[in-house]
Amino acid sequence: MTKPPVIGRTREEMAQRLAQDIPDGSYVNLGIGIPELVAKFVPAGRSMIYHTENGLLGMGPAPRPGEGDPELLNAGKQRVTALPGAAYFHHADSFAMIRGGHLDLCVLGALQVAQNGDLANWSTGEPGAIPAVGGAMDLVAGVKSIFVITQHCTREGEAKLVQKCTFPLTGCAVVNRIYTDLAVIEVTPNGFRLVELSPGIDFNFVQERTGAPLLRTPERIKAGGAEK
Repeated sequence: MTKPPVIGRTREEMAQRLAQDIPDGSYVNLGIGIPELVAKFVPAGRSMIYHTENGLLGMGPAPRPGEGDPELLNAGKQRVTALPGAAYFHHADSFAMIRGGHLDLCVLGALQVAQNGDLANWSTGEPGAIPAVGGAMDLVAGVKSIFVITQHCTREGEAKLVQKCTFPLTGCAVVNRIYTDLAVIEVTPNGFRLVELSPGIDFNFVQERTGAPLLRTPERIKAGGAEK
């Protein structure tokens, strides 16, 4: 049985694309899941310092299979590496960095993002659902900019970018940009604005899979995909 073809960007390609937009010299927290992949990518000529909330600043990518320190883990309990100059610290000190506004950017996953930047990423609100908010509420309240990286739709094909979140919120009007397998989208005072289409993807394809209107300015859309 053959796997279905990948439409748009793979998860690693999404992470690499996001890394291109991280300003030089930024201190960046990486959340659990797809955000962890961003640690693999530092654009040439730029320096960025990755932070994980369990107490490491200067986090590197995952080690090769069979290598690495089994006790060196990120917040998602995945093995990572420490780059030269990395620092280890207590969990409380890590959250002091977060709550004190000392991090420039945070990359988080999402269950839903609303057109005004509301973020829901910890619970579906279903009865019996296990609460899993972790440090996300601290991050969206204390970090200067929030980037979301997520599949554009759920496995069932439902839109994750919506007019209004129906799941419990992590933060209100906190998201700045969204990176999906289909597009790069900016949150503006007027709603979602399309920044870039993934290769082979056109505007109508993305709009049909988005639960809110997409603003577009064709001359400002990057040529990652075809604007139609």
